[in-house]
Order: sequence, then C-alpha cells, then structure tokens
Amino acid sequence: MGTATVPAGRRRARAPLAGPGRPPLRPGRSPSARREARWAYVFLAPWIVGFLAFQAGPMIASAWLSLTEYDVINEPRFTGLDNYRQLVADPQVARSLGNTVYYTALHVPLVMVISLGLALLLNRVGRFQGFFRTVFYLPVMTPAVAVGILFLLLLNTQDGLINRGLALVGVDGPSWTTDPDWMLPGIVLMSLWSLGSTVIIYLAALQNVPRDLYEAASIDGAGAGARFRSVTLPMISGALFFTLIVNTIASLQMFTEVYTMYFGNRETQNRFNSDAATFYVIHLFQEAFQFLHMGFASAMAWLLFVIILLITLLQVKLSNRFVYYEGDHR
Repeated sequence: MGTATVPAGRRRARAPLAGPGRPPLRPGRSPSARREARWAYVFLAPWIVGFLAFQAGPMIASAWLSLTEYDVINEPRFTGLDNYRQLVADPQVARSLGNTVYYTALHVPLVMVISLGLALLLNRVGRFQGFFRTVFYLPVMTPAVAVGILFLLLLNTQDGLINRGLALVGVDGPSWTTDPDWMLPGIVLMSLWSLGSTVIIYLAALQNVPRDLYEAASIDGAGAGARFRSVTLPMISGALFFTLIVNTIASLQMFTEVYTMYFGNRETQNRFNSDAATFYVIHLFQEAFQFLHMGFASAMAWLLFVIILLITLLQVKLSNRFVYYEGDHR
C-alpha cells in the first residue's frame, strides 16, 4: 500500500519540545503534591488565624487609635497627627527613650562578649559539658518578676549581697537602687542573669566549626589569637548576627524586671528616684493603663516599632559585610 500524505494546508502545527530557546514544559501538579499542599495549609491555619486575630488586627487598631484621643471610656475622637507632635514635644518620652538606648548600648555588647567567653570555656569542657550547659541555662527559666525582686534585694545599698561582697575586698559599693548614676548600670548587671540562652547558641555554633580549619591554620603558623580572628569569628558570625538582632530588640522592649523593681508598688516608687529607671515601654504602659491615654500610647508603640525596624534593617545591611555563610562566594 502507498503511504498516505496530508496536504500541506491541512497539516496541524505540533508544539515544539522543551529545549534551548523554547518555553519549558509545565507539567501539572500531581495529586499527591496537591494533597500535601492542602494539608500544609491546614496545619498553618491556626498560626494564620492567630496572626490575623492577635497581631495584624491589633496593629491596625493601634494605628487608627494613634490618630485619635481615646480614654477607653468615651468614643475615640480623631485628632490627626496631634499625638505624634506631642511625642516630639514631651520631655518624658525623650528621657525614657534615652534610658532605653543607653541600657541597650551597655547590655547588648556586654552580653555578647561575656557569653562568647563562657561558650569558649564550655567548648573546652569534656565530660561535664552537659551539666554546665544546664547550669548556665537554668536562670533563663526564672520568671522575670522573680528576677526583679531578687535583684532588688541583691542590689540593696546596706544589706545587698553584691555590696557585701565588694566590702570584703575593700570596695565601697555604690547605691545601686537610689543613685540615678548607678541605677542603669545596676539594671544592666541584673540583665546578665539571663545570658544563658546566648551562651548555648554560641556553644552550638562553636561546635559546628570544622576542626580541619584549625589544623590548617596551625600548619600555616597561626597562633591562638590569629585562629580566633581568622577561623572562629567568621565561622560563628551567623550566630553573632542572630543574637545581636534578638538581644537588641529585647533590650529596646525591656519592661518586666525593671517595672517589678521600681514601679511594682507605690511604696517602692516613693522610695526610689524612678525617673532614672523609666524605660520607654514602662512609660508607654503608664500612659496607656494608668493615665488612660490610649491614643498617645498607641503613637508611642508605633514610634518604637519604627525605631526597631530601622535598627534591624541597618543591622541586616551591615551583616552583608561582616557575616560569613558557608558556600557564599561574595
């Protein structure tokens, strides 16, 4: 039989196969992939609902309230940007923000340096490393209110354990809880109680540094200091960057321990000069729940959000220069 031919005008165009210069094939998702995606959304649903109900919703409400005068009792009255103008003019806002920035500038570097030193020591411990990890982390589990009460006793000028220890070595301890010049350093000293989580993060990072890098550096004649600068710091820079951001955000939102120490009851407030210990979030809390200036407090909250956002973006920008990621060839 002869081969049948199709007239040229009636031939159907055939789609080109995938290849160079041709569009890639787009196979449909398999039933198992679609089923996995559905289950992924099911498991994500509680978080999504919680985020919308307890985070996104209150943030939108707070943004609206920051443009109003609202005292919880009466209906909000729109005032435009008056609350934000008052933020700039209020000296108490500037004072509390200055205290918070000063605390953050002392707390974050001190915690990172001490934690790194302790992690380096723990990394050299062999058999009892698990025990010491637990010992360093246990203080993190202490309730913040208990920490505030504990350090109010430890920092007591007359009977505090810290000043008693300084007296044993011939040092006259300062008035940690009454002298405005020493109140913030005392709060920084208190904050070192919970550095155990940072120590554990650094210890995990140190244990992931490849041993052969140290061996290669030693063969090249690098001493302990050179190995620390050229091997250890670059290889744990990701952990350093993470703790820098986390500790900075936590410091800018410092509240519970300081409020317990200096603002927990009226007798304590009258006994201490609380202005030196007024942090930004404490002042925000007072405006919102003591004076019922909810609109002004909402504006304060948004100012803090913008400050944290800008500082975090700056830190992320600087991390491109100083943070090393394995496999990054930049």
